[in-house]
Amino acid sequence: MNARREPAASTDTISLADEEAVKRVLVDSVLGLWDVVNNLTRLRPSRRDRYRVTIFGSARAAPGTVAYEETKRAAAALADLGCDIITGGGPGLMQAANEGAASNPDRVQSVGIRIALPFEQNVNAFVTEAFEHRTFFTRLHQFVLTSDAYLVAPGGIGTVLETMMIWQLLQVGHLRDAPFILVGRMWPGLVEWARTAMLSFDPPLANAEDLALPQCVPDADAAIAIVREHLATRRTPPT
Repeated sequence: MNARREPAASTDTISLADEEAVKRVLVDSVLGLWDVVNNLTRLRPSRRDRYRVTIFGSARAAPGTVAYEETKRAAAALADLGCDIITGGGPGLMQAANEGAASNPDRVQSVGIRIALPFEQNVNAFVTEAFEHRTFFTRLHQFVLTSDAYLVAPGGIGTVLETMMIWQLLQVGHLRDAPFILVGRMWPGLVEWARTAMLSFDPPLANAEDLALPQCVPDADAAIAIVREHLATRRTPPT
């Protein structure tokens, strides 16, 4: 059902004491704003000037750990290829990725897209361009609008949320031709669970091709190779 209530005429006055009428005005106004945002996000450049890789990952990993150093190394290698690096802008593996990108500041941007939370630290010191959102929904939307590839490092519930969002957008075709790379030992089990549980249900809860969308790789080198190949296709002029 997609029925929408027609908003009241702007010349009508509504008393703040009329609680139901006030609620209707607020709901209609918010829905109207979403219509504007959705309409604007239909606009896309015919060809991006920059290639951007979003790296998702845990806020808890400390410098010096294998996950931190490998994420930093991957981001630095991607920066050397000319890829801007986008993260959630916080600590842990987000900081590692921004730190890796910062090794090549004259060539690429190190971007942080933050979420306002009461317990989160400030944006990490390696971010050169920062954005902040109040909701996860708008934040995820910016990741989607600005990225050409997605690399998922080890992470917790927040990283899983981001992973599932990208997975579904690829499934329904709202994202196309975007590498979706899950790095490390923790992700094959998630994908295998989805494959086993969803395809064994009667009727199946997903198509087999949906479950092949994530590319699980063991390490940073394999992820870099996938992005390098995709980047080469983007930089090759059409014939």
